Amino acid sequence: MPDLNASTITSVRHACCSTVYSLGKNYNAHGASLIGACAGRLRKPNPVFSENERNETKMPPNKAVIVPGNGAGDVEHCNWYGWVKKELNKIPDMSCLLRNMPDPITARESVWLPFMEQELQCDQDTVIIGHSSGAAAAMRYAETHKVYALVLVGAYTSDLGDENEQESGYFNRPWLWEEIKANCRHIVQFGSADDPFLPWSEQQAVADGLGSQLHKYSDRGHFQSLHFPELVSAILSIHVGVE
Repeated sequence: MPDLNASTITSVRHACCSTVYSLGKNYNAHGASLIGACAGRLRKPNPVFSENERNETKMPPNKAVIVPGNGAGDVEHCNWYGWVKKELNKIPDMSCLLRNMPDPITARESVWLPFMEQELQCDQDTVIIGHSSGAAAAMRYAETHKVYALVLVGAYTSDLGDENEQESGYFNRPWLWEEIKANCRHIVQFGSADDPFLPWSEQQAVADGLGSQLHKYSDRGHFQSLHFPELVSAILSIHVGVE
């Protein structure tokens, strides 16, 4: 495991995609306006799933939303995002949404969560796929919103001593594990022991807190490949109810 100092983590967080995108290129006027428009505009938290709702499996999810890691730039051409979107759109009666995020470098919770609610319309029929910073956003979102399922890739629980992560706002309070579990029918997690940016202890803490269906690898790094068939299979299993 390499030394996870703040400068190392920051450089990687800003290069979640295989191509590094500068703040000036991505933080455009549209993104800046969305910060002002979205911050603080989340609706009141939805009630958690009742026991009957949690046990109801007749209706499969009809939408998946990919929430990318920060610094991803043009997300359609970054990592596995575009490929997974294409594959999920082949599933009958399911659509997959992938959008460039506002505030793409810092990925502030105060910007991303309202965007997920108002623009991406993540709801109780949605599978949220969160990668890296997107996994942190997905977990915080599910603390106060019903979603059909969470699929977390490269998830972690702390700011790792990194200034950018601290500024994002996700890690300034304890995680509400029980609320997340109560708001989701399914929680699937992908992690790799050789992730150069996340100690395994961080990923295991997520699995322990959520009781997730954990897929642990030893050779996937931070999951930055161009294809991710195991993720598609996991969502297909949820969709057809054979997991």
